[in-house]
Amino acid sequence: MSTEIPGTEVPGTASARARSVVVDGARVACHEWGPPDAEPVLLLHGYPANHRCWRHQIPPLARRHRVIAPDLLGWGESERPLHLSFDYDTEVARVGRLLDALDVDDAVNLVGHDYGGFLSLGFTETHPGRVRRLAILNSRAQSTFVGRWYAVFSLISLAGRTPVLRRLTTGLPLAAIHRRSLMPLVRDGHVDAALLADYVDWMDAPHGRRWLVHYFGDYRTAPRPELRRRLGGISCPTAIVWGRTDAYLRPGIATELAETIPGAELTMLDDAGHWVMDERPAEVTAALERLLARPAVR
Repeated sequence: MSTEIPGTEVPGTASARARSVVVDGARVACHEWGPPDAEPVLLLHGYPANHRCWRHQIPPLARRHRVIAPDLLGWGESERPLHLSFDYDTEVARVGRLLDALDVDDAVNLVGHDYGGFLSLGFTETHPGRVRRLAILNSRAQSTFVGRWYAVFSLISLAGRTPVLRRLTTGLPLAAIHRRSLMPLVRDGHVDAALLADYVDWMDAPHGRRWLVHYFGDYRTAPRPELRRRLGGISCPTAIVWGRTDAYLRPGIATELAETIPGAELTMLDDAGHWVMDERPAEVTAALERLLARPAVR
């Protein structure tokens, strides 16, 4: 199924081929650029963004690749179903069902930031034949958050699965809380007010707040040791791109990934934080282009 999806323009490239596909019975908004028959690159955004977080990387990558940037189920223009599960294993498997819905039969170049990187790592480890190359950018990946944010996300997760706390949390001004946390990006000129609104305004609606709390009810903050154990078995070319001053995630996550995944290339950016694609767009794009130029092991 293909439909027009508003707001899919990315400066410096042609209009997106906007479609919506059905995954697990729910609508996922997807956006494509570049030659339709070229090698595919799937860009998975993080929390609480959508596909527009890749706006700087899409134009150069789309010159030679079929670039696909979905809004993950529940985010952006995608549907927010309250009846579906959002536990980690289901979400990882859902990446494969998304590729099926997009008719991506060949192995994909998989790039993920934050939550998208968490899913990308799990998908690569469990479906190695479907991943041609892998990039992980500022993600909890095989680990978890620094202490303060581990506590915050654990508390929200607890609230999401506790009926009384769930009702209280749904009544909070969640959009305003997220706007405040992301406002430094606006002040520093990395994100404009319109993009920030696009990321979080849906949380103003009651259904949006209910879905977000539902999502966190399935989310678990603890590390997943099986992801760490399987790092050494990743055989595809891999890039780790990291902003060292990330307030949420230790740079040690990146160095462990780079040291444990065979042949992984680490790009550590000293003057960038969590939103590395916004803060250092040229360097991130260059790292991804280097990855895509490496021969894929099939």
